[in-house]
Amino acid sequence: MKNVDDLISDAASLANRGVSKGEIADELNVSRETASWLVERSKSTTRDTQSVDTKKPHDIHVDWNAIGRDSTRLTHIGNAMANMLPNQHQEPALTVGIEKAGTPLATVVAQTLDTGLATYTPRKHQWENGDIEGLEGSFSRNFSSVHGYDCHIVDDTITGGTTLRETIEAITDTGGNPVAAAVLIDKQGVEDIDGVPIYSLIDVLSVNA
Repeated sequence: MKNVDDLISDAASLANRGVSKGEIADELNVSRETASWLVERSKSTTRDTQSVDTKKPHDIHVDWNAIGRDSTRLTHIGNAMANMLPNQHQEPALTVGIEKAGTPLATVVAQTLDTGLATYTPRKHQWENGDIEGLEGSFSRNFSSVHGYDCHIVDDTITGGTTLRETIEAITDTGGNPVAAAVLIDKQGVEDIDGVPIYSLIDVLSVNA
């Protein structure tokens, strides 16, 4: 079982390889604020550790490596996610996977629901520090265009809901119609985002005394 020290070490290793803080957040299934804290904590000395610790964000780390490292387990989970999604469309249907971890799950969902496949890379993958609003996400040209499709969105984890909201907006702006989203784990207990229903296999509820 991983502890905070393990996460700090993982964040430091990724940062040393040139991975952006936004991608570190995605890789470790934590918020951008938590990713920043982990990287800062890895660089801190004994003298300034206490100062960094006061900035520690409230978050929940999710490690689903036991699923992701095994194709059979991943397929079963993807099938379960597909089973949750409504399967009624007036237009051709498409499954949109959010990079990186949402894409293998979306591939299984697309196969199960017999839809096309698109992938979206959120702007947080470019984020390092400061304002993220000036950055842009993108759909991969190697997969389907979302234009004219009813779209199911698939991701692994909802941390704050920002990435899903961005993806919904991007699909709409590109001429697609986001009809539902499926996630493996929801840290927020979100029922819908901008009118798009969210279906999660697992809801994580944090209770603070």
